[in-house]
Amino acid sequence: MPILPDHEIDRRIQAGLITPANPDAINPASVDLHLGPGLLIESITHTGFVQYPFGKHRRDDPFTLRPGQFVLAATTETIAMPDALAGQVQLKSSIARQGLEHLMAGWIDPGFTGTITLELHNSRQLQPVLIWPGMPIAQLVLLELTSQPDHSYAITGRYNGQELPTPSKGVQ
Repeated sequence: MPILPDHEIDRRIQAGLITPANPDAINPASVDLHLGPGLLIESITHTGFVQYPFGKHRRDDPFTLRPGQFVLAATTETIAMPDALAGQVQLKSSIARQGLEHLMAGWIDPGFTGTITLELHNSRQLQPVLIWPGMPIAQLVLLELTSQPDHSYAITGRYNGQELPTPSKGVQ
């Protein structure tokens, strides 16, 4: 599968692939994604995750992700993946070098529409990692399929249409 270059990414964004559109976020072979205002954190009193008011944080007042802490976040951007494209989400290297991990669930199937849930983990042992809404967090690499799939994620996908961080819906 060929990877789309900057001019193809720009053309697809102008056609509605990513909203809001931000031409400054386009790199030579990827497009930057930013943290949205939603965050799910673990709770001592709940077995799952609880909403945290992440939207109140800013660059000058960031959220402190403690060593070993795991959260679910989502991108600001909504992706409307056509059936002829797939995507791979990876952390920006400058973010990864701070000790933040995205736990490898970054595949976007053809036909997916929604924000991207990010599984973020502070892998540092001693120091926190600071995050805030709007920060550039990841890069989306777009891959062109050799042909359209027989079954689009638009029809088969359980996470299609998500707008906020979405916890696991279980294994099928």
